[in-house]
Amino acid sequence: MKRTHAVLLILIASIIISLSLAVTSMAQETAPLVVEESAICQDVVDLQSVGVGDSFDASVGKLFCFTKITGAQSPTQISHAWYFGNTQRAEITLSVKSSSWRTYSSKIIQPHEIGDWHVDILGPGGEILKSLEFKILP
Repeated sequence: MKRTHAVLLILIASIIISLSLAVTSMAQETAPLVVEESAICQDVVDLQSVGVGDSFDASVGKLFCFTKITGAQSPTQISHAWYFGNTQRAEITLSVKSSSWRTYSSKIIQPHEIGDWHVDILGPGGEILKSLEFKILP
């Protein structure tokens, strides 16, 4: 009888320890990513945004979404979803390879695409981490 109780106690302790380790591991993997810095800009040089703004002339040609992400516990991915009005025009998946990572995407802007735009910066599960709004002016 004592032996049965001891075996059950050891089994229960093992299960509790295993569950505790799994929960700790999951908490570390799902640590929130933070958009430390972001901008819509006309260029990216040496991983720095250049020509930052919230409105651009229709002749701009191409714009960039620059993002600095912190908080990644292991390599992961984010996405930049570019919208003209409410219509998604592009979604670019970008790697995040360390706990502080700068990355960017670009989008060609046609001269007739005048109006409101935004870029949603999405986490690995598709959640919106941040949204950047800008206008294309005639």
